[in-house]
Amino acid sequence: MNPTTHTAPRDLLDAALSESARAWLDQALVEVTDLAAGASDEQALRIWEVRFAEAGRHCPGAENAARLLLLHAARPDAAALTRLYGHGTVSERRAILHVLPHLGHLAPGAALPLVEDALRSNDSRLVASAVGPYATAHLAPHDWRHAVLKCLFTGVPLDAVADFGARAAGDDELARMLRDFAAERTAAGRAVSEDLDRALRLTNPES
Repeated sequence: MNPTTHTAPRDLLDAALSESARAWLDQALVEVTDLAAGASDEQALRIWEVRFAEAGRHCPGAENAARLLLLHAARPDAAALTRLYGHGTVSERRAILHVLPHLGHLAPGAALPLVEDALRSNDSRLVASAVGPYATAHLAPHDWRHAVLKCLFTGVPLDAVADFGARAAGDDELARMLRDFAAERTAAGRAVSEDLDRALRLTNPES
């Protein structure tokens, strides 16, 4: 993520924060940036994790944006992300999932287990956060198709799936899975959603 990416969001975030919250966030970002630049003591390195958790208390209503900034400043490795995700709240896990495409220092696909974990959840908030650009870039085709079905199962709009139209177009296997899913719903006397109809048209435009 280049420095300009944060300009507008940070301006909007500052406008939503109280003076004390802005001061806390500025100090937290300084601490986290300094640690990322070369602190070696493991206990010190975990200070950024504490600040990440504290964002909910210090930046109420804007904690997700604050956490995105802290994650970007911390540049955590995959092990640190996994640890943070493992004991995080839903809000904290969503912030981690949203920032994954912007952590360019990670090896390609290194954080994919976090996406896979979120997709095993039945929490629609986590599922929606998991199907962003990182999932589109790194999930294998079979797993990506199942992520699409998980969205349909949990009521997550397919618009949440990054680049859905481009990736789904002409995907015969996804079309087969969607037809099977539609048939199951029809057999059970349940409605077929507009999202499912749209997905079928994308995968098999001549049907």
